[in-house]
Amino acid sequence: MKVISTTAPEPVHFNSGPASGVTGRVIIGHGDGAANFCMRRFDLAPGGHTPRHTHAWEHEIFFHAGQGEVFRAGEWVPVGPGDAVFVPGEEEHQIRNAGSAPLTFLCLIPAGAPEI
Repeated sequence: MKVISTTAPEPVHFNSGPASGVTGRVIIGHGDGAANFCMRRFDLAPGGHTPRHTHAWEHEIFFHAGQGEVFRAGEWVPVGPGDAVFVPGEEEHQIRNAGSAPLTFLCLIPAGAPEI
């Protein structure tokens, strides 16, 4: 068993190219013995966004704090604390901060996908 603060793992910062103002952390992953899933935390600064992209694996996202938008099927959908999003494999998606405070969310992906 592992009990850890989601702010404890070393952050990785993405602030160039298709990503802006993104901080990611692997909370539970392969290095912890997780054989099936990886849990990650992302914080998007105001104005920050992930790249618009697709990939083969599904993932599940839980929004913890802030106000954001998810790009889905050609349009932006508002999300906030307590919202969850399921992204099937091969679906184009992007997340952006639409507020004035950090947007914080947890993201689960299957083992074998890049952890961060």
